[in-house]
Amino acid sequence: MKLSARTYRGVLAAVLAGGMLLTAGCGGGGQGDRASGSGAKERTNDGGRPHPAPIAPDGGGGAPATGVDGGAEGARKDDAFQEPQRSPDYLSTFALDVDTASYGYARRTLADGRRPEPGQVRPEEFVNSFRQDYPRPKGNGFSVTVDGARPGSAEGEIRGRGDDAAAGEDWSLLRVGLSTRPSDRRGERPPAALTFVIDISGSMAEPGRLDLVKEALGILTDQLRDDDSIALVTFSDEARTRLRMTGVDDNRDRIHEVIDSLEPTDSTNVEAGVRRGYDEAVEGRRRGATNRVVLLSDALANTGETEADAILDRIDDARRTYGITLFGVGVGSEYGDALMERLADKGDGHTTYVSTSAQARKVFCEQLPTHVELRARDAKAQVAFDPKTVRQFRLIGYENRAVADEDFRNDTVDGGEVGPGHTVTALYAVRLREGASGHVATATVRWLDPRTRAPHEQTGSVETDAVDGALWDEASKRLQVTAVAAYFAESLRGGAMPGAPELGELAARARKLASSTEDGAVRELAEAIAQAQRVRD
Repeated sequence: MKLSARTYRGVLAAVLAGGMLLTAGCGGGGQGDRASGSGAKERTNDGGRPHPAPIAPDGGGGAPATGVDGGAEGARKDDAFQEPQRSPDYLSTFALDVDTASYGYARRTLADGRRPEPGQVRPEEFVNSFRQDYPRPKGNGFSVTVDGARPGSAEGEIRGRGDDAAAGEDWSLLRVGLSTRPSDRRGERPPAALTFVIDISGSMAEPGRLDLVKEALGILTDQLRDDDSIALVTFSDEARTRLRMTGVDDNRDRIHEVIDSLEPTDSTNVEAGVRRGYDEAVEGRRRGATNRVVLLSDALANTGETEADAILDRIDDARRTYGITLFGVGVGSEYGDALMERLADKGDGHTTYVSTSAQARKVFCEQLPTHVELRARDAKAQVAFDPKTVRQFRLIGYENRAVADEDFRNDTVDGGEVGPGHTVTALYAVRLREGASGHVATATVRWLDPRTRAPHEQTGSVETDAVDGALWDEASKRLQVTAVAAYFAESLRGGAMPGAPELGELAARARKLASSTEDGAVRELAEAIAQAQRVRD
C-alpha cells in the first residue's frame, strides 16, 4: 500500500502476518453483541462514471486526519485535545487496515517488562484486534455502521488531558465500523497457492521463533485442502527453495519432512528471501486460485539490502502484474517492525504477530479464511463531517494509511485488502458545536471486486443523538472495548484523547468489560494495561 508522505511514524512495529485458509476442524470466532446498522445503502459505479463524493463543505485539499474550524469558534489553546490548526475541509480519507501486529508485539514487550517504543504503537491495530458488534452484509461487500458516545459519564466524569481538563466535556468519540461477510462453508473459497518464505537465520534460534514457525506450519499443512498447493523458501545469508509449488493432496508427509528439517543458521538476508519467494510464487502461480506469499520472520535484516524501499519494487511488480499479495507473520522478542509493516503494505497484505502456540493456532487455523481469501481490493474509507454540527475532529491512528481526499475514487491509488469476516474500525474524536443537532457525518467505503475489479461503494451516516450518550453507562460493550483499546494505545505512544482515564482506571474498565462480555481477549487487554502501569511505576 502506498504510504502517505505526510505521516510515516518512524519505526513501526509489525510482524508480517501470513495469509492462509481455514478448513474443517477450525471454528471462527463469534461476533459478540450486535449493534443496529445505520441506514447503509450501496452505490455501484456504472460505466466507470464516479459518483459524487460525500459533501465536504468548505472543502480543502489533501487528506488531513484532523479538521479544525478556523473561525471564531475554533479550538482554544487551553483545550484538552488541542491539535495544530489546519485548513478546514471536513473530509478524512484513509486506506483500510486489518493489521493487528502492533498490539500483539506491544503485549509481548510489556510482558517482558519493557514499554514499547512510541513509534511501534499504531492505535488502529489495537482497535482492530477485538471483536465488534457490526451487522454482517448479505453479499460480498461491506456493512457500514456509525455510532458514538461522550467519554464522560452522565454525572460528568471527565479525565480530559491538557491545561483544561473540563474541555473534554464537549467532545464525543465517533466509531466508524466496516464489516465483511464470513466464509460459511469449507469449499466456498477458491483453492490457494501459498509460497512460505521462512527466516532460518541465527536470530531465529531463540525459543518462540523458528520452533513456533515450524509448529504453525505443521498445523497449517494438516488443515489445508487437497486442492491447495504450497511452496517453501528459506533464507539466512542467502535464499534457497526447499519445495517448489506442490499440491497438498498426497504430499502432506513430504511437506512435513521439509518443515521438520529446518534449522537456524547464519545471518538475515530478508531481501534475498523476499525476492526468491516472489520468483517461486510467480513461477508456481495458479489461475483461479488465491496466490499469496507468506513471510515468517523476526525481520532483523543484517545482510544484503536492509532497507525496505530497496526491496519493495519486486513486490510491487508481482502485485500489479500477477495479483500476488503478501501476508506477514512476525515472531520474536525483538523484531524489525518498520521493515515488516512496509513490506506488507506494499504487497497489498497485512501483518500479525504471534508469540505462543495458542496464538499460532488461532492465526493458522481459526483465522485462515480471513487471511487468504479476499472480499475487497484497494478498499478506502472517506468520512465527510458536517460543518454545521462539527467544530473539530481527529482520526485516532491510521497516520501511515492516509489517502489524499481527491484520490478516494482514483482506483489506481492503493487501498487495503480485506478478507471474509474481517471488521475494520476507525475511531474519531469529534467536537460538536454548542447546541448542535442533526447530521454529524457520512462514512463511505469504496472497494474493487477481487475478481472483476469493478468498483463498489457503501455508505452510512450518524446524527447527533447517536453520539450523545455516556460512553461508560449507555454505549454498547463493544464500543467501550474500542475506546479502552484506543486510550491504551494513545497512552503508550504519549498522545492524548478526550476523557482519557488514568491507566489504573482504564485497567479496571477493561476487567469489568471482560467480565460482562466473557471475552478472553478483553481479559488479556486488561492485563496488558496493568503491566503497562507496573512498567511505568
